[in-house]
This record gives sequence, C-alpha cells and structure tokens, in this order.
Amino acid sequence: MPFGQFIVKVHGRCNLACRYCYLYEGPDRTWRDRPSAASPAVLDRTADRIAEHAAAHGLGSVALVLHGGEPLLAGPGRLAALADAVRERVPEGCAVRTTVQTNATLLTDAGIDTLARHGIRVGISLDGGLAAHNTLRTDHAGRPSWPAASRGARLLADHHPEAYAGILTVVDPRTDPVEMYESLLALRPPALDLLLPHGNWSSPPPGLAAAPGPGRPTPYGDWLCTVFDRWWGAPRRETRIRLFEECSALLLGLPAATESLGLDPVNAVVIETDGSIEQVDSLKSAYDGAAATGLDVFHHTFDEALRHPGVAARQAGAGALAAACRACPLLTVCGGGHYAHRYRADNGFRNPSVYCADLERLIRHVADRLAEATAGDPP
Repeated sequence: MPFGQFIVKVHGRCNLACRYCYLYEGPDRTWRDRPSAASPAVLDRTADRIAEHAAAHGLGSVALVLHGGEPLLAGPGRLAALADAVRERVPEGCAVRTTVQTNATLLTDAGIDTLARHGIRVGISLDGGLAAHNTLRTDHAGRPSWPAASRGARLLADHHPEAYAGILTVVDPRTDPVEMYESLLALRPPALDLLLPHGNWSSPPPGLAAAPGPGRPTPYGDWLCTVFDRWWGAPRRETRIRLFEECSALLLGLPAATESLGLDPVNAVVIETDGSIEQVDSLKSAYDGAAATGLDVFHHTFDEALRHPGVAARQAGAGALAAACRACPLLTVCGGGHYAHRYRADNGFRNPSVYCADLERLIRHVADRLAEATAGDPP
C-alpha cells in the first residue's frame, strides 16, 4: 500500500519538557544529532518526493501532518509555505489535507489566521481540560504550560472553529474518566483522539505488570469503557472519538482502522529535520534507532521506503502477528493492537500488545453496547 500520510518534522525541538515524553525522555537519542529545524532544502525536497509518490500511485488525496517537537517554533509562515508547495506540486485532482499538531502554547490570532488561509487545520495535544490534568506539561524552567495552552485552545475554539481539528489526549487511568472527558468537551473540540501511553513488555506502561496472566487488571480498558458509556449515552453527539467510532465500525464489519485497532496496513511515514525517512515515532519508545530506515529524501524515493523490512512488516496484516493473536476471535477488530506496544527486548515485535487485556475489555464492552442498541432491530 502506498503511503498516504506524510508526517514532516518541521522542527525537532520543543518549548516544553513534559516529564513523560517518550520522544525526548525515552530510549531513542537520534534527535540529539539532528538539526533543530528542517532547512528550506529539506522541505523543498520533501514536497517533491510527496508529489512524486502521489503521481506514481495515482493518489486522490494525501494527508500532510506538520509535526515536531513543537512545529510552531518554525513559525506559521514556514508551515504555510510547505503546505502550499505540496499542494502546488501534487498531480491535479489530488487533495492535500494538512494539519499541524501543537501543544497550543504558541497559538495566536495572527498565527491561526495564517494557517487557516493556507488550508492548515490545528490539532492540539493536552493531558486534559483542567490545570490539574496538565501538571507534568511544563516548560524547560519547570513552569506550567497550562495558562498558555488553555488560552491557545480557547482562542482556537472561540475565534477559529473552522481551523480546529481536535484534541489529542493520552489516557491516564489515575484520573477520573468522566471529569477528564467533560473538561475536554468544555474546550469544544470537533474530535478527540484518546491514545494509550507508549509502553511495551520490556518497559510496561504505568499500572501494568510485565507479564500477562489470568485476572490481570485492566485499568486502561476500564477507563475507556467509562468514557465510552458517557459518550455513547449522551442525547446528542458532543464530539467524535476516533477510537470508539473505529471500534464500532470494525465490530459491524465496516472498513476502519487506527494505529491501535484493525488489520489495515499502516500508511504513514516520517520525514525528519535532516531529511531522513523514518517509520512512525511511536517505535522510538521501544529502543534507540527503532524507527530508522537508513533512507533520506535526497537520495531515496518513498517507494524505496515501502520496501524497507520494518515498513513491510507493518503492512503484512495478520501475517506479522503472534500466533496467539491470529487465533483470537477478536483479531479483525483488535488487529494485534498498536505495533509499538508489542515489543519485547528478547524477540522484537511478534507479541500481543502489552494492552491485550485492556483492548479485549474495551472491544467486548463496545460490542455489548452495540448489541443492546440493535436488539430490537428487524432482521
């Protein structure tokens, strides 16, 4: 499957120093040797390579994700120029859907205006909708980011709703799930992405043991089930939650997939600030250099990246999964879980997800709710 999502690291540093950050506080150290920002030459060559790939595969659309670090450190103008360059160079009829993922601390009226004029929507990353949820998101001097981040989020919701893509939040089972969800609703996001924190069998996420077993607790699954019930039971749809929508679709036999669910091949690729072509960042939570391919936009095409063994493994569907996953009745919905969450130092990625029990808890819960909702439907 050709790449359809191009994640461009326009800036490789961050103005925050979140204490749990898997990128800067995790095992991978490749960022230290890269330039802090992508040069004009890297961005220009990246635009060419995206257009080349779109033309070679007759793509009707591509997703351009402007990422970091904190991409707004590069300035809205540079982001706009890249979006324009890609849009101008892809074949006629190929739509370019562009978003920037930011911590919201640098959002201004003028900056959002610039982004919106150039067709760039803004997604923000927060740990919740209250100051108490965001205590680990501090700047490099240890000062809280919440005042600036909440101001940026409200600016987006109040004055630029057309440019608002949504909020990305990492699940923390220590928080009250309903309070967390409703606090995020207060920021009026059109969509929520609820992500499990990156962990694996060798480096388990908080609250999970390093070995599976009967009766294992499912704190992440329990948390998600509580939010699902609050979301599902609302008298109207208050926001989209991609994880829940995709889970429901897969249970109903509809085509759908996220990185955490489903068997559809992953079609995302990363371009680093030095032009290196890499696999998705989440792999960096496993070990140093896990995302590397040895390729770059100056010397290699994205078709060459498709042939990299790591990319091929992520596009192999059930064939790349552990035997226990292939035998599981939830296979087509779970899909083995997020690839990075399967890692174990002694045998790589051919394992069930470290969140296997939590995913089963969520999927069966959603299936029960769907069954209840359709119990009275005619055959």
